[in-house]
Amino acid sequence: MIHHLIEAVEQTSKKSDVPKFNIGDTVTVKVRIIEGDKQRVQPYTGVVIARRGRGLGETFTVRRIVNNEGVERVFPLHSPKIAGVEVVRGGHVRRAKLYYLRDRVGKAQRLREKRRGLGKSAGKKSKTAEPVASEA
Repeated sequence: MIHHLIEAVEQTSKKSDVPKFNIGDTVTVKVRIIEGDKQRVQPYTGVVIARRGRGLGETFTVRRIVNNEGVERVFPLHSPKIAGVEVVRGGHVRRAKLYYLRDRVGKAQRLREKRRGLGKSAGKKSKTAEPVASEA
């Protein structure tokens, strides 16, 4: 259990606009890069393969392929260098950590897309639909 004083200090540094994303989602992390006196935002797009920690120390790992080589990068969720996280595509997985993707190559590395319905009534016929009049 975290001491209440530590938790109070952490609340001042936590981001309030953290988007919801899960393991298996393809995300674009917008990273602030400082070069000399200039600052720019660089996107880093990949699959979230791990999430760990809680509170201010929560991190997530993003994996992408660059020049046929797998590159993984760990991002602190509440870091000021993270300008934003945008979910590009939801992935359907049954594991908490996707380290097995490191051994996969090509199409075997793809994940199923998470289906997003429109609610409970998605795909059901309406009972109040009017009958179609036939020409006879």
